[in-house]
Amino acid sequence: MTVAQGIVLAVLWMSWCAVHSLLIDTSVSSWVKVRQPRLVCWYRLLYNGLALATFLPLAAYTHLLDGGVVFRWPGWGGALARILLLGTALLLFRGGARLYDFRSFLGIDQLRQGNSSVLLSTNHGFLPVGVFGITRHPWYLGSLLTIWSVFENYPQPIVIAAGILSLYLVIGTLLEERKILHEYGDSYRRYQGQVSMLFPWKWLKKLLTG
Repeated sequence: MTVAQGIVLAVLWMSWCAVHSLLIDTSVSSWVKVRQPRLVCWYRLLYNGLALATFLPLAAYTHLLDGGVVFRWPGWGGALARILLLGTALLLFRGGARLYDFRSFLGIDQLRQGNSSVLLSTNHGFLPVGVFGITRHPWYLGSLLTIWSVFENYPQPIVIAAGILSLYLVIGTLLEERKILHEYGDSYRRYQGQVSMLFPWKWLKKLLTG
């Protein structure tokens, strides 16, 4: 992979992340609600469809580029580490699904109910139970673990894409936090004081100190 190809690839992935983030912003969905009220219930479904339709060709292009291996999971130890990380990600996705409504995530519930919710969850209890006692955003953390363990070898193009997507997931988590705080206020602030946003520092501290 040449330097020019690397720059183009980085720009493409950053552009995908920027558009993806912009379209999920509540100001955009609110604008659609005012300007095109008939599209409100379709918004999440169309958003997901556009994200997938643009992600797949970009991922294919990234895979086709040649580049030296930057990072690898070597030997049996690497294979075991990957299995543990992917298994943890699966548990995070499964645990998160107990609170997140997958139909709402896809946009099906919005279509049935006629609303424009862009949050992963409409539950405002925020109890630190299950995986939600470990991390406030199990799907985001699960996605990060998957990105860095799904491949055995990470050549230059994959590292560029994985790095940008990882940064985007962290930024997306912060944006999600802002939306939830705006929606639920003090009830979510209390939850923030109990559980870490992504990596479970508070849970590990409790575990180590008893």
